Amino acid sequence: MNAIDQMQLQFSPGAVLGLQLILAIIVFGVALELSFADFRHLLRKPRAVFIGLLSQMVALPLLTFALVQIADPTPSIALGLMMTAACPGGNMSNVLTHWAHGRTVLSMAMTTASSLVSPLTTPLVFGVLGGLNPETRSALRQVQVPYSELALTIGLALLLPLICGMGLKSARPALAARLRHPLKQFGLVAFFMFVVLAVAANYALFWQALTTIFLLVLVHNLLALGTGATISRLARTTPRDGRAIVFETGIHNTALGLTLIFTYFQQLGGMALVVAWWGVWQLLTGGLLARYWARRVPPPVH
Repeated sequence: MNAIDQMQLQFSPGAVLGLQLILAIIVFGVALELSFADFRHLLRKPRAVFIGLLSQMVALPLLTFALVQIADPTPSIALGLMMTAACPGGNMSNVLTHWAHGRTVLSMAMTTASSLVSPLTTPLVFGVLGGLNPETRSALRQVQVPYSELALTIGLALLLPLICGMGLKSARPALAARLRHPLKQFGLVAFFMFVVLAVAANYALFWQALTTIFLLVLVHNLLALGTGATISRLARTTPRDGRAIVFETGIHNTALGLTLIFTYFQQLGGMALVVAWWGVWQLLTGGLLARYWARRVPPPVH
């Protein structure tokens, strides 16, 4: 294995539990904005949701595999890219879609749908992608990934707080409204601080690998955003729907990715470095794109 693949990250079991709690708070806070009534119209006309999920769960993983085949990075870096592509949409996609005058309810529906099916799809997509490449297949064999346990972890980290948050919004809307903003702010700040502290604790390793992962993450993130734009254009969605699909494909739940990596893949340090940097980089590119679109309000749909 390459030196990056053999990196051992300095990370305690207590910190892993802390990250899982942060992820649960983030998901719970976002779920307080959701209600079952919000999705009735989309369930009657689910075309845009299916297009977005197709872009995120099928097109991007396939292009990720192609990128890995062309770039031929070390196994842990390749697995980091694959883990990112396998993760569901990130909650920041909803915020960025709102800023960019996209269809926010569609963004929330896609994030919710991808999170609901992620206990099945994330291990499946990650396992298939990792198994197709001989080098990553060998690395996964050494780790001996417990896919059923992986699915259970995702279910507890995403589904439980999502259902609890939506249930509270339905039963106690006033309380949910009071909790929504502080919980969301706390979750995002706590996750950002966690990434900063994790990088600081492994500064030498991160700096050593940065030149290797920087270009790959940049290309992969642009590929994700471009995939969403291309799929939505080919499907002839409305501009507002298209913007939601772009952010849903290009913004991923890297908090979930890091939780899984620190729980099951600590001996493949390159994976965490890729996903952590992806989490930072996607906010930069997503923010710039949202700012650009914020000044270009799409025409109303008649």
